[in-house]
Amino acid sequence: MLEVNGLTKKYNKVVAADNVSFTIADGQIGVIMGPNGSGKSTTIKSIAGLLRHSGEITIQGYDNKSVEAKKVFGYVPEIPSMFSLLTVREHLIYTLKAYGKKIDEEKITSLLKTFELEDKQDKLGDELSKGMMQKVSICCALVIEPKVLMLDEPMVGLDPKAIKELKKVVLELKEKGTTILISTHMLDMVEGLWDTIVILKNGKVLGQFDKDMAEGKNLDEIFFKVTGDLDA
Repeated sequence: MLEVNGLTKKYNKVVAADNVSFTIADGQIGVIMGPNGSGKSTTIKSIAGLLRHSGEITIQGYDNKSVEAKKVFGYVPEIPSMFSLLTVREHLIYTLKAYGKKIDEEKITSLLKTFELEDKQDKLGDELSKGMMQKVSICCALVIEPKVLMLDEPMVGLDPKAIKELKKVVLELKEKGTTILISTHMLDMVEGLWDTIVILKNGKVLGQFDKDMAEGKNLDEIFFKVTGDLDA
């Protein structure tokens, strides 16, 4: 479970996140949405433990900056960053070691195959395209089998097959009870995935809506109606 309670973050006098609160339950796929300047990026980075903030964020009941939380948390940032002197395969091995997990060569090979990285596994981090770096970043988050997974614009730069495989993996994780939060502007890409959506604007939560509250509306319709950016 991911719980955000009263998250507030200021940059000098600018309030980027204003008392943001929401919950994504075990086995739920949540989507966080908002126009530019909504506080979405600040919220995502705060959850990931990259920003100082006031309020409380818990991951499986643990403070998000605690070692216990980090052990069960996987994160795919919007902009992937690789170690220049590690190969693709070594990135996954390094991640497993950093999390204190057993090196499972079969699991590593399976992920590389799923995202069509087998023939790239010996390439160094600085030899990869942005799309390949995104795939490696996703594999690193998945290899630890997280209880809570957060993906920030995960489909940007991916080819259609990789997008299809990522959606499949996300749904499989949901079935296993994993909590998943996806931040994206590509609403059509997550249309068939979501269980609950959190809509932000001007640093505030305008609402959280479960799928059974959607009344047949798609994400675009819900988003524009709630934010008032377009008539819906």
